[in-house]
Amino acid sequence: MSSHGLQWYGQFASAQAIAATAEYGANVFRVAMYTGEGGYLSQPQSMQAQVTAAVDAAIENDMYVIIDWHILSDGNPMENVSHAESFFSAMAQRYQNAPAVLYEICNEPNGSVTWGRDVKPYAQRVIQAIRAYSPRAVILVGSPTWSQDIHLAAADPLEGENLMYTLHFYAGTHGAQLRTRMDAALAQGLPLFVSEWGTSRADGSGGVFLEQAETWLDFLDQRGISWCNWSLCDKSETSAALRPGAPPKGPWSQSDLSPSGAFVFSRLSAAGS
Repeated sequence: MSSHGLQWYGQFASAQAIAATAEYGANVFRVAMYTGEGGYLSQPQSMQAQVTAAVDAAIENDMYVIIDWHILSDGNPMENVSHAESFFSAMAQRYQNAPAVLYEICNEPNGSVTWGRDVKPYAQRVIQAIRAYSPRAVILVGSPTWSQDIHLAAADPLEGENLMYTLHFYAGTHGAQLRTRMDAALAQGLPLFVSEWGTSRADGSGGVFLEQAETWLDFLDQRGISWCNWSLCDKSETSAALRPGAPPKGPWSQSDLSPSGAFVFSRLSAAGS
């Protein structure tokens, strides 16, 4: 599961909420730390403290955990690359002996960014900052067009080991064309991780598109591709896993789960059984 933005829904990334998610069968928790929108760039110390608390809780529950530099409105990652280097350097130093920790260094590059001019040079700088303390950690790299242009990364990949490339989709917006692109990238040897997907349309609304979501998850399972669902919160949008007013700390009954949450949590339970 992925959290929503910590600055808005941090209560659903508490130690208790993460433990409850693990009880449902999740073995990875993505900590979505927005950079803009009132997130890290506005309150770095507070956001970093929330991230480390969530990471520590996930490790305590024997889960993998993704530290997500969640760019959105600041669509070009180079815009705040120095902040990213500083943040990830601190995180890698803290978690250098924690193989459960993965680093997602640019959530969804968007706008007029390109792979060669913006995203790849950014990744090279941030990867170097992480590798100074954590030479073997898995690092997840996004691509232009909200982490869907994996074909560009496949044609011009980064050098180094333990690097993966993220692919994001929403079942009500993205379909067979994007799956074909994934197969082509896999055929070129590009390691993929679906670090964010939803049962809704790309804007978080509409649906839920459970038939399309099932097609997607079956596709990922057949190819051994890991995923995180967006998102563990009670926001009034169809992609949220919990109904408005659900208890932040869990545990959650079936009546607390949204239609999306009921579907996703059932898949987590089935995977763990």
